[in-house]
Amino acid sequence: MKTIIRVKEWMTTPVISVDADTPVADAYNIMMERSIRRLPVVQNGKLVGIVTLGDLREARPSSATSLSIYELNYLLSKLTVDKVMTHNPFTMSPETPIQIAAKMMMDRKVGGLPVVNEEGHLVGIITESDIFSMLVDQWEYFTNKPVDPGVFASLVAEGLNK
Repeated sequence: MKTIIRVKEWMTTPVISVDADTPVADAYNIMMERSIRRLPVVQNGKLVGIVTLGDLREARPSSATSLSIYELNYLLSKLTVDKVMTHNPFTMSPETPIQIAAKMMMDRKVGGLPVVNEEGHLVGIITESDIFSMLVDQWEYFTNKPVDPGVFASLVAEGLNK
């Protein structure tokens, strides 16, 4: 009998998140202080987006700007994550098989997926690092028992049709 590993078993929780009206500079500082690369964005407790370090880097002003440092600082202080985030990001349920999450991340070329409950509330985040941790922890299990390709294919098909 094949054991199905669920996202909830390996997701990071509690997850660090920010509100949609958080200044970009504050979001960047949170990421640097916590050594994280993505922040889910919530509004009234529900997930509305995700912002990554790449998003924040793209929001920085060009070195070719003619604005003064004071004008730049003023504009940056007004820029909030809702202006640079990815709206309505791909998400996972805590009950989703982790293979589906890994496949979605590979197919969509994203490094993490917010995990939400049925009400749309953020309950965790599953990242590449979480999946690598699972692989390392479960290496013996995976190397001693071959994966049945038919079972894996049906799990993938089931997850992508949701």
